[in-house]
Amino acid sequence: MKIVCDKNMPFAAEAFGTLGTVLSKGGREIAPEDVRDAEMLVTRSTTKVNAALLDGSAVRFYGSGVIGTDHIDIPYLAARGIVWCGAPGCNAESVANYVTAALLWLGGRHGFRLEGKTIGVIGVGNVGRRVCRHARALGLRVLANDPPRQRDPADSEARGFVPLERVLDEADIVTCHVPLTKEGPDATRHLLDAARLAALKPGAVVINAARGPVTDTGALLRALDANVGHAVIDCWEGEPDYRPDLLARADLATPHIAGHSYEGKVNGTAMVYRAACGFLGLPPEFSFGLPPPPLPHWSADAAGRADEDILRGLALAVYDIEADSRRLKESCCADAAARAAAFDRQRGRYPVRREFSATKVTIENSTVKLREKLRGLGFGM
Repeated sequence: MKIVCDKNMPFAAEAFGTLGTVLSKGGREIAPEDVRDAEMLVTRSTTKVNAALLDGSAVRFYGSGVIGTDHIDIPYLAARGIVWCGAPGCNAESVANYVTAALLWLGGRHGFRLEGKTIGVIGVGNVGRRVCRHARALGLRVLANDPPRQRDPADSEARGFVPLERVLDEADIVTCHVPLTKEGPDATRHLLDAARLAALKPGAVVINAARGPVTDTGALLRALDANVGHAVIDCWEGEPDYRPDLLARADLATPHIAGHSYEGKVNGTAMVYRAACGFLGLPPEFSFGLPPPPLPHWSADAAGRADEDILRGLALAVYDIEADSRRLKESCCADAAARAAAFDRQRGRYPVRREFSATKVTIENSTVKLREKLRGLGFGM
């Protein structure tokens, strides 16, 4: 059995090699001729899985090692009888780590404290729920918004959610963690449009680590000249091409890697592999294991230091988010094709980034409150 896999999925060749013969290619390079005689296809979000790719192919099973589905033509798969699976929640903790590192970096760079500020979390699924937990550990007041969940009378957690208008009115920080949907009452394309961005507080922080079109790029640029103080952009309209003018204005600009922790990517591969084994009626043979982290242990003395300063030093030691931003900014050039190629190259060759949980922390003179914050952020103690 032939299986086509995205070469940027860790352990994919090894795991799926227990099931058949694997062809590994870059996600954007996978073409109809590659899958014509393949029975399985396994990718991340850069591959558009639709009729143009799969018509006439032998594919019976498709696995997506990411949480989003906007790259998949789901009705087409259903019509063709192709069984498919995603990897919901696989990189939720990775994105929460990203948002935490971004906020701590912003506070240190611009001289403001996070504790006591209000964050609006739009979209409270697998990712948004983790972001809320991290935000509370940082001492932020959380306003959660998720209309589909709020309409479910059985969802007790959603009873505390608030309308989007209240989020926009009260939040110092707004971060989006919604799927990209273009139609219906909960459409998220340009969710943050000119009117909603204009409703934000002066100096507000906007984070897009969901999908690029969730934010109207032109409107955000205008808002950065008006009331929005800072922007953190991981997802871009039109990526891998992007607007250089937005990149120049963003405090942190990264190439859609918020969910690219090593744990997150391995989780995605593992979830799809197990689903494929189930589809074939075979027991999983491959065992997924993680190597030791680059920073297995971090220690500090809390005496005379604010909790937030300790958390900033720790989080940025584990994840140097500024380095990710610097690489993308330094690769920006006038040629659109070269910009896009660099964007994809940085995603495909992304260095190993481990999640907070991989680092064990020792803090002398720690308080109970600080230890609670560390546990809330997922650090080992």
